[in-house]
Amino acid sequence: MPADQSANCLVVGAGVVGVSTAYALARRGVTVDLVDREAGPGRGTSYANGAQLSYAYTDTLGSPSLLAKLPWLIAGLDPAIRLKPSFDPEFLAWVLRFLRACSAKQHISGTLATLALAAESRLALHALLERHAIDFNHVVAGKMHLFFDATALSAGRKMSELKRRHGVSQQVLSAAEARAIEPALTDAKGLMGAVYTPSDAVGDPHLFCRALLNVLTTDYGVNTHFGFNIIDVTVSTDGVIVTGAGGNQIRGRSLVIASGPQATSLLRPLGIHMPIMPMKGYSITARPGTNAPHVSLTDTARKIVFCRLGDRIRIAGGAELGARDATVDPRRLQGLIQTALASLPNAADLDQIETGWAGLRPMTPNSLPMVSQPRDNVFLNVGHGMLGWTLAMGTAERLSKMVLNARDASAPRHLTAPRLSHRPTKASPLVPTAGQ
Repeated sequence: MPADQSANCLVVGAGVVGVSTAYALARRGVTVDLVDREAGPGRGTSYANGAQLSYAYTDTLGSPSLLAKLPWLIAGLDPAIRLKPSFDPEFLAWVLRFLRACSAKQHISGTLATLALAAESRLALHALLERHAIDFNHVVAGKMHLFFDATALSAGRKMSELKRRHGVSQQVLSAAEARAIEPALTDAKGLMGAVYTPSDAVGDPHLFCRALLNVLTTDYGVNTHFGFNIIDVTVSTDGVIVTGAGGNQIRGRSLVIASGPQATSLLRPLGIHMPIMPMKGYSITARPGTNAPHVSLTDTARKIVFCRLGDRIRIAGGAELGARDATVDPRRLQGLIQTALASLPNAADLDQIETGWAGLRPMTPNSLPMVSQPRDNVFLNVGHGMLGWTLAMGTAERLSKMVLNARDASAPRHLTAPRLSHRPTKASPLVPTAGQ
């Protein structure tokens, strides 16, 4: 490998996690090549997700309350969360680990660990915006979690008290107080109260990917390789090589995988196994309705979010664990529309929907992203689940420091590590796509 490529870092995945990682590395002086199978950045899970930057809502998916609902989930009786059962050993192993993560102790510890990471992520995003004035409809709009029964509101109050002890500014509001802040809630029938976080924000993740990519290529010399379908990865002590379908190769000193749920099939042939399960979600984007909210809203009963992005409203919801196809199911999309009408009927003009979309979120059993170094020159930044947009900048900072520490600590080896190579079969193509 040529000496001038010895410091290169190949980042696979150009969603919010991938472009954030490329930025964190490039601004520290690392030469970066960004690789993605799509024609441009943010075309996968980052394209049209819920768009909320939920720095205070870091609750893990697994919890005692969800565990109590498990029979209904298995029976398919919960319209918000669905399981796609499988006898695949990896699926069963994931579910067992998820069940262990549903304990009260794991739920609280995971929530607080993610809360600390979210705080890092917010600081990193603000630092980015101080250096580069990019436009992605970023607004500190505040966020409310809406509760429609006393038990849920009490649980929300307890979690809010816990987070306030860890530095989060939140308020528990009555229904009247919530409506005074957000008049659109006059349409929220049966509202019992809300947890309000004034400092939470929103932003369009797809626009962010495009705008940051422009900064990366213009100001930091990042090389991009879009439409690059990886069919082979070679890893050795000399560096890494990724080979595309046309035989073209990209070489570097180290490899960062930030390709969301596709990371599992990419790394499995290298002997790297990750407990990541795709969870499918849906969104619609439409013009604001006659009573559109300005505050970012989450209906906790119906598991649906409303987010204003410039002159559009983004509505997102649904969780189908184990679904591996991102194709839009018209029935599920219609279900999201009906849920939106039941929650806030005048939030968006649902007669003229501009975009109906589905994406796959990479879930770990404990809902915590994986930032790790499984090989000397292979790094992972994956498994962000439903908080990829929120946590992207924070995990990028952690990953970049890990890469630099590994490079600084490198020393001549006494033994040469075996060369690892894989070539995917036709039944399992390795085609990294944009991350979350």
